Amino acid sequence: MSQKKSFHSICRWTFHAGKGGFVPDNIRPAWNEKSLGTGGVIRLIKEKITPRLPRHIVLGYEVHYDNEVNEKNAVDLAAALKEAGIYLALLTPGAHIHFAYGGIASLDETERKKACEFGERTIDIGYGPLKKAWHPEPAQHPTMVLWNGSYGYDLASPGIQLMYDNLKKGIADFCHYEQKKGGEFFIAIEPKPNEGHAAMLLPTVASALLFWKKLETQYGIPLNKKGLNKEFGHSEMIGLDHVYDTVEEIDHQMLVHMHVNSQGYNDGIILGGPGKFDIDNGARINGMNIAIAALIRQAGYNRWKGHDMQPRPYDNEEQGIERVIRSILSWEACEKAAESLNIQQLLMHLSLRDTAKAEDMMREAVITASKYFKELYQ
Repeated sequence: MSQKKSFHSICRWTFHAGKGGFVPDNIRPAWNEKSLGTGGVIRLIKEKITPRLPRHIVLGYEVHYDNEVNEKNAVDLAAALKEAGIYLALLTPGAHIHFAYGGIASLDETERKKACEFGERTIDIGYGPLKKAWHPEPAQHPTMVLWNGSYGYDLASPGIQLMYDNLKKGIADFCHYEQKKGGEFFIAIEPKPNEGHAAMLLPTVASALLFWKKLETQYGIPLNKKGLNKEFGHSEMIGLDHVYDTVEEIDHQMLVHMHVNSQGYNDGIILGGPGKFDIDNGARINGMNIAIAALIRQAGYNRWKGHDMQPRPYDNEEQGIERVIRSILSWEACEKAAESLNIQQLLMHLSLRDTAKAEDMMREAVITASKYFKELYQ
């Protein structure tokens, strides 16, 4: 019997020469924009990453409009994806690159209008030249992610209320426009507590779930194919519980995409965690991730698991590629351990208050995942 397909997506923005600022901006010279480009990333994935993965893994691609894909290169990108057997998994408006005063939530009417038009162009290119790169099964159609990098502020004032109202109308208009184009995208809000502003609208999973419910009642937005792109690290960086976040998302039937990267602190090896900036480590093998893998398995989630991650500032190109491979295989190992976990016995221990034995079972699951990772990686 063939193994069930597992859908993983790789991000265009992982492959860059260096971030600059406090760290080198050209430590991976072969990955600069002139040498690599968006099409070059597809070839790199096909040649360097795909052969290292189990055959049951299906790869997708995540990309921003308009700095990574635009009207000039979309046809070529779709052709490159098609040739490589890689699907468009996620498209997102890179509005934060252009709009620094709130984007579609802005109190500046001119900026707000331009940001809304930018979102419509993102939808247009998704249904236009990029449509050829969609997975043929509707259940695996790409996610349109709305990341709140521009939905922010740094001044405490009553104006925040109006920004929130603007955001509701902007996303409602966005959803109406997408529905007219076909309604085939999954649309997901990606919560984040900060970056690129000190304070953000929609900072948590709970606030995003409530926001969607408000759009349904206030603007008549149907919630089919609407939900969240859960990113573990965004919850971790403010000390929230991303396992419970998963429970809420599943309970509201709003888990439509995942970013399984981590701050890293909760495996006892990589530093990071609450109060730190967004470190963007790959997926880690730990008890929390195994718990999430078990939860989404029970819920029947089998859509894209994205690896929104960065190479370390000291990595060369080869090491950067290894980071992506290790992240994908680490999540596969967590899923394998979750599959072998005896949930009935675990719940029995918990019901009898025998939490030490439940802890032992989760520890053994981490060991199982580590062993499976080693098999896959070698």
